[in-house]
Amino acid sequence: MSIIWTEGTIREVEIRPLKKWADSRGWLSELFRSDELPPEQFPAMCYVSETLPGVTRGPHEHVDQTDFFAFIGPGDLKLYLWDHRPASPTKNYRMVIPVGISNPTAVIVPPGVVHAYRCVSEVPALVLNAPNRLYAGKGKKENVDEIRHENVTDSPFIID
Repeated sequence: MSIIWTEGTIREVEIRPLKKWADSRGWLSELFRSDELPPEQFPAMCYVSETLPGVTRGPHEHVDQTDFFAFIGPGDLKLYLWDHRPASPTKNYRMVIPVGISNPTAVIVPPGVVHAYRCVSEVPALVLNAPNRLYAGKGKKENVDEIRHENVTDSPFIID
């Protein structure tokens, strides 16, 4: 499948630079506040993952889930986003953003936006995610809300 992607900002994807407050003990950064999020984006859970150097996670998308990622280090990643939503005004837009220790960033990814990231540093990268849906639903008894594109032949979601 061949799609010509337009580089640009994707509607409803929020990029939030994270501020660090440092002192002699280390640093602190607010990832999110309930007074800054609409109720439909409130996290239902939170997890942390480690991505090893050179490893890519994704591309995949969600039907109903909004992801709230925080990329804080210690490594660096390249984040890829593709707007594949049929009714979106930014359909066929692509964004590639450096994130991690060099660019601490929170990113809100709405349903239908395909996303992936690759660790581009020599050290592993940690990623926090606070999605607004429980993985596999309450009690892990529902289908997982994921459409995976990693092993699709001729996938239009290319990681360069």
